[in-house]
Amino acid sequence: MRNLASPRARARAGDPMRDHDALPPALRQWAAQAALPWSARSLRRAWTRALARTGCPDAALHRLAAAETATLARETARVWGPGYPRAD
Repeated sequence: MRNLASPRARARAGDPMRDHDALPPALRQWAAQAALPWSARSLRRAWTRALARTGCPDAALHRLAAAETATLARETARVWGPGYPRAD
């Protein structure tokens, strides 16, 4: 039961499903096929930033896809080891 005292075990404020449902439809659709388990909060933050920089929803989605690809490339070797085929 010691893990319940961990700072990472604290309860999150809000309703994650309601937060997800409040995302724009195009962003929800993108998240449904995403390779990483994005939270609604991080998706909203990345979407807002990408949309502000591009001014175009399609370009913003491409930026999110690029960010996800970069994250996967960066973490592949650490998660699966340097011998994993996509670890380059």
